[in-house]
Amino acid sequence: MVRAVVLSTARLVPRLVGKSVQNSKQILPAATCLLCHETRRDYHVQRGNLPFGGAVQLKTSSSSSGLMYARYLTTMAHKDIVFRQLFDGTSFTFTYLLADAKTKDAIIIDPVIEQVERDVRLVQDMGLNLLYALNTHVHADHITGSGEIKKRIPGCRSVIAEPQASADIHIKHGDRLKFGQFEIECRSTPGHTNGCMTYVWHQKGMAFTGDALLIRGCGRTDFQQGSSEALYDSVHGQIFSLPEDTALFPAHDYKGMTMTTVGEEKMLNPRLTKPKMDFVKIMKDLNLPYPKQIDKALPANMVCGVYDIKAAAI
Repeated sequence: MVRAVVLSTARLVPRLVGKSVQNSKQILPAATCLLCHETRRDYHVQRGNLPFGGAVQLKTSSSSSGLMYARYLTTMAHKDIVFRQLFDGTSFTFTYLLADAKTKDAIIIDPVIEQVERDVRLVQDMGLNLLYALNTHVHADHITGSGEIKKRIPGCRSVIAEPQASADIHIKHGDRLKFGQFEIECRSTPGHTNGCMTYVWHQKGMAFTGDALLIRGCGRTDFQQGSSEALYDSVHGQIFSLPEDTALFPAHDYKGMTMTTVGEEKMLNPRLTKPKMDFVKIMKDLNLPYPKQIDKALPANMVCGVYDIKAAAI
């Protein structure tokens, strides 16, 4: 059984790293990591071969923060949800499948058209009832799979915030979408585009940030009505205002990372920890190349990723 044990600096201090920790009152069976809230550092555990069996060896982890482990391991231990993080290696896009394990009601976030068969097969294999296919924004680097998923799964409805894009449901800030006993809150986070949404799963301490906030970065702001000022305000007002142990899942990552936390990004994000005017200058000086897929992706994503038919907006 995998466990995460949360400690405070009163019980775990930096000088203990690399030394044996003996606690006769509390044995830590099967623990995989120790977490320190105050320092936001995490430690991998190695079981000591001592007679009393109550010692562990601590080693600093080079991975992400302990807060991430705490929330992630605790959430994954729950048997009431289905959570899958899927990846498209061409566009470096994450797709997320969330479901109520009891009712089987599910939603999918940011599907990619080349991965539709994979996603539909997973939904069917797990016996899920896919209610919504959501996009965090009109993507410029890949074509959404929402329209093709709707063809294969009757009853699934497409969801987006951009009012000019074809979809079954156009959401706005503050809307909530329910699936089984759960719901996600829609938070408007413009800046990368003017129609970006962050989806917050308060019940599980998760948020899906699209391109607004990436791991140690953020989405570009030089096209699609982007605004560095708006993005800074969105992240600080709508994402950094969440509890610090909220697990954040972006739409992309290019360096092999999969998740982060609010507290981690507030402390370590090299762009968004700066004052607003410094952030604006950083974004202005990026000089990024023209997106390779934008001329193909944008027109397709305005019609739900399907060229020949348009979904009727409800």
